[in-house]
Amino acid sequence: MNDFTGLTDYLIMKLRLYKNHIDRRLDMEKELNLSLEMIGRTFCDDEELVHCENCIGAVAIPVGIAGPITIHGANGLSHPYIPLATTEGALVASINRGCKVIRESGGTTIMVDHVGATRGPVFEVKNIQEGREFSKWIQEELENLDRIAQETSAHLKLKNIYSSQQGKYVYVRFQFDTDQAMGMNMVTIATTKIAEYVESKNKAHLLAVAGNFDTDKKPSWLNMIEGRGRKIWGEVIISEDTLKKMLHVTPRNIEKTVIAKCWGGSIMSGSMGFNAHFANIVAAFFAATGQDLAHISEGSLGVTSAEVLENGDLYFSVYLPDILLGIVGGGTKLKTQTEARMITKTQTSDELAEVLGAAVLAGELSLIASIAEGSLAKTHEKLGR
Repeated sequence: MNDFTGLTDYLIMKLRLYKNHIDRRLDMEKELNLSLEMIGRTFCDDEELVHCENCIGAVAIPVGIAGPITIHGANGLSHPYIPLATTEGALVASINRGCKVIRESGGTTIMVDHVGATRGPVFEVKNIQEGREFSKWIQEELENLDRIAQETSAHLKLKNIYSSQQGKYVYVRFQFDTDQAMGMNMVTIATTKIAEYVESKNKAHLLAVAGNFDTDKKPSWLNMIEGRGRKIWGEVIISEDTLKKMLHVTPRNIEKTVIAKCWGGSIMSGSMGFNAHFANIVAAFFAATGQDLAHISEGSLGVTSAEVLENGDLYFSVYLPDILLGIVGGGTKLKTQTEARMITKTQTSDELAEVLGAAVLAGELSLIASIAEGSLAKTHEKLGR
């Protein structure tokens, strides 16, 4: 028998029977003999619009502002502020410092490629030959499968199909344009409908609509190489004088630290993130703007590069191959997250991705400079306690 010491029948009953989060929270307070006042007070949304079962309120994460940062993006020049939800001391200050250096250097060029959200079902076939024939057939069915996908949503388009086979299992990676949404719910529904059609035309049997060939909510080399969601590139050229004056380092200091830490250290440890702390910035930005926090794991993928140019200036860049975000759907509808996104003055998901890319560039530059200078511990002693 399971040991539920200290628990009562209340704690294992169906909490969904309560009509609202207030009654649910108040009864839990009584049952557990503690106060959940702040969790209840923090909640500010209409409960029927919140995708959270057994809701009792909300938790607050402090939101800080970095910037503005100067971006040369697809639609020209912009100077957005960056909302960051975090409890890590020194993070916002560090990103803000990077923004200042980038502004002083004329801004960053950011480019975004909408690769598309993926869903990767796995089908079982009789043998290798049948699997090869199935893979060939499904590639030829792109147009028909796109039609089926679009029947599930007017904001969805099937862009590409990839497949790979291992024994009797055929893994198929459907790549979708999800418009302004991050879109994983959309692509799951569409893929389920597609799979029904596939099974009706083949001997292949669907084993899992999500077969880890996506690869969703976990880092993978496939996502690193092919990209997922959006690919983001960011770059800036910083003069030696600016580096010395504002970051107290030289271009060579930055270059050597990137080579030794981001590249060499990652190779030696088997890390898939050839960067200093992409996940820090992605997490803070995602929490503030209502993105799916599980996709932070994919946002940790990417490469930071640094090179001393012939004239002594520093070329500094970041590449994020696997960023899933959107401006509609999911947590983007929450009131506080909507306000945070409004701070960025963005109107599309690509523009929001540009701001994230710029924030990551600023955060990488500042942290690597701090490491190169030897001031990281001192900064956290001052701001991080």
